Amino acid sequence: MEKIAIFCSASKACPKEYNDNAAKVIEGLCGKGYGIVSGGTCLGTMGVVSDTVAKCGGYHKGVLPRFMKDVAFPGLSEVVWTDTMSERKEQMRRGTVAAIALPGGIGTLDELIETHVLVKLQKYNGRVIVLNTGGFFNPFFQLLDHYVATGMLTPEDRRLVESFDTVEALLESF
Repeated sequence: MEKIAIFCSASKACPKEYNDNAAKVIEGLCGKGYGIVSGGTCLGTMGVVSDTVAKCGGYHKGVLPRFMKDVAFPGLSEVVWTDTMSERKEQMRRGTVAAIALPGGIGTLDELIETHVLVKLQKYNGRVIVLNTGGFFNPFFQLLDHYVATGMLTPEDRRLVESFDTVEALLESF
């Protein structure tokens, strides 16, 4: 079974649209037979991801640092415990064919940027994708464009991050 890493928010303050789209992405991916790898908590959008995989009867690997054991989703298919957040990111990507960033906070941004760098360095072979709900990631893409304009990033490396504005377009790419 091919697996896809999902990077998203643990915030309870996420707009409903973000969580609704997260559920649609997970339903679609599970329906296509993909396993899901996530942060594995029951909080915020991560909780929506966990609930949706469980409702779909899909495979769900949760990767959590030990200090987050109190917020682990109880219905995970597999749990991987780590000592640090850095180990968590590495374990989330391991064996996946893609990493999808949904709207999220600074942790999601960290996961997205590190994964982009690893693809650029040919240390991660999966796709790097964002669901750009309502233009959420537009400032990130403006920053990447600035890096290209100043010669700090090649146009080819800029294109390593795929962006989809709708759930439907994202799912059609699989």
